[in-house]
Amino acid sequence: MEPEIGVTLLDQTAMLRALTRIAHEIIERSDGASDILLAGIRTRGVFLAKRLALEIGRIEGWKVPVIELDVSQFRDDREKEPVIPAQPERDTVHNRRVILVDDVLFTGRTVRAALDALTHTARPALIQLAVLVDRGHRELPIRPDYVGKNIPTSRTERISVRLVEVDGEDAVRLYKWTAPQSSR
Repeated sequence: MEPEIGVTLLDQTAMLRALTRIAHEIIERSDGASDILLAGIRTRGVFLAKRLALEIGRIEGWKVPVIELDVSQFRDDREKEPVIPAQPERDTVHNRRVILVDDVLFTGRTVRAALDALTHTARPALIQLAVLVDRGHRELPIRPDYVGKNIPTSRTERISVRLVEVDGEDAVRLYKWTAPQSSR
């Protein structure tokens, strides 16, 4: 299957607007957000969490802690026995209000793995979910608390979130996947 040319759904300005809105919503629902810990799901979720932390800090005037979650060994589609990667220290997460941050919410399996990773060593007071894009097609009963943009998709479409820190640009693109043409 080969991707066709992507359609840009969010540019840099629209992404900034969505993240600013999410930051404001987090503050409003958290009564000031002083007990918040942002947990970015590797890879792009980490950078989005750092951006949210900066925006919340700018608004509230204090630094929001950010941790990085590696959920690879907690996924239910892994082929080998798990080798549990280093996770946040118990004291970092225990009894904190944790907001998981990811770029795209699709089936919910990555978020389920993140929940397992978070609760493997500690018990947060509350866990919420913030995503830049919710594209639907959930396979698990998982719903985000904060959403930058809802983008209904078909299963033949893909969402690509590109971030300056990883990809050299900020954009969200939609790709339609098609079967390769036969050579006959």
